[in-house]
Amino acid sequence: MKERVKFYWKRIREGRLKEMISQTIWIYTYVRKYWLSIIIYTCIGLVGTGTSLVTSFLSRDLVDIITQHKSAEIVKTFVMYITFTMVNVIISQLLSYISAMICIKVDNEIKADIFEKMLLTRLEPLMSYHTGDLLTRWSSDVSTISDGVLNWVPDLIINFSKFISALAIVVYYDPAFALLAMAGMPVSLLMSKTLLSRMQSRNKESAALSARMMGFNQETFSNIQTIKAFDLIPLYVKTLRQYQKDFWKLRKKYEKLGILISIFMSFVGLAVSYSCYGFGIWRVWVGDISYGTMTLFLSLSGTLTGTLNSLTGMVPSAIGITTSAGRLMDILGMPREDYSEYHKVEAFYQRNRDRGLVLSIQDMDYAYYNGNQVFQRTNFSARPHEIVALVGPSGEGKTTLLRIMLALLEPQGGRLEICGEGREEDRVAYSPSVRQLFSYVPQGNTMFSGTVAENMRNVKPEATEEEIVECLKVACAWEFIEKLPLGIDSKIGERGGGFSEGQAQRLSIARALMKKSPILLMDEATSALDADTERRILGNIMKDEYPRTCIVTTHRTSVLSICHRVYAIRDKRCQALAREEIESMKREG
Repeated sequence: MKERVKFYWKRIREGRLKEMISQTIWIYTYVRKYWLSIIIYTCIGLVGTGTSLVTSFLSRDLVDIITQHKSAEIVKTFVMYITFTMVNVIISQLLSYISAMICIKVDNEIKADIFEKMLLTRLEPLMSYHTGDLLTRWSSDVSTISDGVLNWVPDLIINFSKFISALAIVVYYDPAFALLAMAGMPVSLLMSKTLLSRMQSRNKESAALSARMMGFNQETFSNIQTIKAFDLIPLYVKTLRQYQKDFWKLRKKYEKLGILISIFMSFVGLAVSYSCYGFGIWRVWVGDISYGTMTLFLSLSGTLTGTLNSLTGMVPSAIGITTSAGRLMDILGMPREDYSEYHKVEAFYQRNRDRGLVLSIQDMDYAYYNGNQVFQRTNFSARPHEIVALVGPSGEGKTTLLRIMLALLEPQGGRLEICGEGREEDRVAYSPSVRQLFSYVPQGNTMFSGTVAENMRNVKPEATEEEIVECLKVACAWEFIEKLPLGIDSKIGERGGGFSEGQAQRLSIARALMKKSPILLMDEATSALDADTERRILGNIMKDEYPRTCIVTTHRTSVLSICHRVYAIRDKRCQALAREEIESMKREG
């Protein structure tokens, strides 16, 4: 006992109790919106407790009436017994319905809220988590909270009320019988402590392994083509089976303990029950109580044992709920993006939309969270009606620079500005709010599942069919879309399925143009196109009278001939290339 006290005192000193309290408070912020439903649920449960006790008394009376041959009262008592039994059934189903409805509402609300907050979390710290881990936290951990927390407090009140009322009745009639019925309590408390000490570690191990399995499955199904191409199917099947084996070992480890404890507790419960049964028979034999009273005692002893087990079993449940809350709080505790300047940026754009915008980077420093330095005192600028190219070897930071321009990554030094063309004094502070000024064509196939029109309207919901077709024409995509039976209503599969890489790139460019933002970023957006199509698309973009600032990253020198300026990323800086060097690159390319 002394060692057990020391263990829990150590856990408290380590901050576990404080941590659980903070997690409980966090959960309460969601649950408090449903306090009225929870109160109704609790009240119905308490009514059910009362009807159960009445049913127990009616059962006693019915047995006494039968054994004492009181025929005049048997029909009335039997009808009342059946009535209260049916009421108990209805209350039980009503509680299940209310619980299910509240759980669904809270589950949806927490998931929607956490979904939004995850998307608003700054990109770099979020990228330190595997997508499988994020999915596990968002789905499994939220469900653990919504399924458990709404029932926890009401069930605590209901079970405690059952326990106290049953104990009070037994003590009132026979204190000795109450002591016998409570003989299993010390054992139940001891077992609950054993479970408590192991539950937290089990939850963490299970959650971590589930996250790894989720990540593995997600990556596998996202990269089926690559897995097939490299003939990796046997390797991935073997890896999955190893994950399953590890999961089986983990479950086996804790299930063994659970089975042993359950068997032991069952034997204890049986010993207590049979002792109560024998004691009741003896009391009837000597004439101290009636058969009905013995039936009442046995029923209430079962209630005492059952509610006590339920109460002790709620401790591991609380551990599981708070552990899940802690995993979610880890994600939600990361720094969030600040969109407070959104309307100010919107007004800034309206003032300058006819002239266009200038993007300027001055003396910028940026390093990844692992300390890898990418840029030092870097300078860059792009103006309306310009195509500005970024060139350089892979891994030198071209995509990273575009992410910095999009405020997805935050530089550690220097200054980024967007100002009006010819109005350098009218500028806007750099923040995630400036993303409304950008259109972006990322590397790879980034089309969403749905139709061509739905993808276009993702960035401009009110777009007309004529506007969609016009953007497809500028991106040289209409030439293959118009040949399809459904035209712009043709389906696009996951990651652009149903279209070639080059076609998907042209659709991505059309989607970016649909947004009609003053600054267009294209990250290797024409890598899968032939040189002629590439020049036609960029030429179409620049023919547009809209004052667009266009920035492209490229490995292909063919595009440099139509660029107004070219920057090379070298030695962690952007260097503007002279015309002679550009011509030399084109000849060598």
